[in-house]
Amino acid sequence: MKRMIRTIFFISILMLVPLLAFPQAAQQKLLIGLIPEMNVFKQKERFRLLGDYLSKKTGVVVTFTILSRYGNIIDRFTSENMDGAFFGSFTGALAIEKLGVVPLARPVNLDNTSSYRGYLFARQDSKIRDVSGMKGKRMAFVEKATTAGYLFPLAYLKEHGINDPEHFFSSTYFAGSHDAAIHAVLEGQADVGAAKHSIYDRMKAEDPRVARDLVIIAESPWVPSNGLCVRKGLDEGLKQKLKQALLDLDKDPEGTAVLKQFGALRFIDTDVKDYQPVFEMAKKAGINIKTYDYRNK
Repeated sequence: MKRMIRTIFFISILMLVPLLAFPQAAQQKLLIGLIPEMNVFKQKERFRLLGDYLSKKTGVVVTFTILSRYGNIIDRFTSENMDGAFFGSFTGALAIEKLGVVPLARPVNLDNTSSYRGYLFARQDSKIRDVSGMKGKRMAFVEKATTAGYLFPLAYLKEHGINDPEHFFSSTYFAGSHDAAIHAVLEGQADVGAAKHSIYDRMKAEDPRVARDLVIIAESPWVPSNGLCVRKGLDEGLKQKLKQALLDLDKDPEGTAVLKQFGALRFIDTDVKDYQPVFEMAKKAGINIKTYDYRNK
């Protein structure tokens, strides 16, 4: 009988060892979505250290999933039970209205801005310098759920009396990412393109053709950079840990490498009110965000 008790006790200890030695096995996980603003491999590398850092600071395993399309993030946020996402300004506004997400923080870019603006651009050797020059040309948007790549061009065209882009341009299509839209105009696959200024500037630093061969026709108002928003109902303590970890990155020696890889100076507090310029732009474009169909046709 004593031998049986000792055996049971020994087995119980063995069962406890994995939990004690590997506490993350029973650890909560956070799934965070990423929009495809750039090449998927660059995007994955950009967020790699940040995921490790947030996991360490919050005590929760943070994993990222990259969406194939901007509009997917609203649907997949719900279907895949995501806990948060780095939304763009338009997808953020959509998620605030449709999903009730809570904005936490956003990065300050290397140029010391925490916002971005949209660019409309064409080739230098074209005669396109304003709306009249765009008529009958080929237009490369990014996605229907982007501010710089779709919402701004629509608002800009509407302000200049163009209510039907489909018939104003000879053809329109969605490039899928900002860098792809820029490449389309560079390579002559489109005459006019739209993209966010931060990606445009990053490509300009990497490819001298951007500065040499392209010309910016119009610029949008400033809107908030891609920020982390979390689902409503997320544990308040965990939400605060996540937010504080981001806000403290630039104060932590470990955070230096994370910020360098991410391409930011620091993170700052972000609120629903920061998305007001997006809501105003949507109104100018004639879009009702609550009922807007963000899926590409």
